Amino acid sequence: MRAVLGFIASVLMLSGAMLIADAALTLTWQEPVSAFLQDQQQGKLEKQLSHLPSSAHRLIHFKTLKGHAIGEIELPAIHKNVFVVQGTDTVSLRKGPGHYPATPLPGKRGTVAIAGHRTTHGAPFRHIDNLKRGDRIVLAMPYGTFTYRVQKTQVVDNDATWILHTVGYNRLVLSACHPLYSAAQRIVVFARFVRRGPAQVYS
Repeated sequence: MRAVLGFIASVLMLSGAMLIADAALTLTWQEPVSAFLQDQQQGKLEKQLSHLPSSAHRLIHFKTLKGHAIGEIELPAIHKNVFVVQGTDTVSLRKGPGHYPATPLPGKRGTVAIAGHRTTHGAPFRHIDNLKRGDRIVLAMPYGTFTYRVQKTQVVDNDATWILHTVGYNRLVLSACHPLYSAAQRIVVFARFVRRGPAQVYS
């Protein structure tokens, strides 16, 4: 009986230590288990892009399916590069930042919008609050590379759909939950399109 109780106590102590370690990593870095799973998904997204048919290398023929890779977002100021998927549903966002289907793709007129996690599933947008006016954001797509410059960062209500509205120029919006570990509000980065470059080649 003592041996059984001792075993149970050891298991509980180990479980407690693992939970504490997980919480500490989540607070200081990101949630490690979902980060590992998302890293695997990112590898699959890169393969999807490398196997796109030649017709997908023109915007007019570019077809997007929910949860599939559409390109890569580069945030040099915060040292982040991550593949982007189509869709902002729960399953899609586990793979990486998601493009709002109701907004245009880069290269079309209007406001392009992308959402991402800040604490789980790789936390791709954890530090977007550190982006400053003038910082570059690059969307590398199979049919072109699109560079934007940050205009401002703003905290809004979680139901602020106006951030997706079309304005008088081509714009990019990045959104994520705010503050950390809460979905009470959204932190939004607004950026203005500045130039188009050659298509990204994935192999």
